[in-house]
Amino acid sequence: MDQSFTIPKFRLPGFVAALGRKLPQWPHGLALVAGLNAALKMKLLPIDDLQALEGKRFRVSVHDTGGVADFSYRDGLFRPLFRVEGEPDLAFAAHLSAYLQLLSRQEDPDTLFFNRELEITGDTELGLLVKNLLDAVEWPKLPSLPKLPLPHR
Repeated sequence: MDQSFTIPKFRLPGFVAALGRKLPQWPHGLALVAGLNAALKMKLLPIDDLQALEGKRFRVSVHDTGGVADFSYRDGLFRPLFRVEGEPDLAFAAHLSAYLQLLSRQEDPDTLFFNRELEITGDTELGLLVKNLLDAVEWPKLPSLPKLPLPHR
């Protein structure tokens, strides 16, 4: 019997976003860029297709945490942006649960977009390219956790 974990749709309390918006945002960009560059190093992202991202500016916003990550792709690496002027070339915005569902492949970007759970703004062609890049990623299989017996009550 498969009891795979399902990420539910949830919203963090409003005070979390209010507090999160008051905190420095650069750590979010550093963390996201570190993950993207690790995926590059692990050869999970198709390097040839990334050339189209050269010099583009991106933003990922998480509504219910108040977090925003701004970054770009230059010279073969993702790089955080510390001073952002103007609008990014492509921006994504969603609640934390939608991003977790996307990363776990529980939901695909199209479904989240059409259900109005994922907002995508900016260059439409660039958005389609990024979506296709993400769809093409073959995430490594993580080892299964051992099933522990449940205590009897």
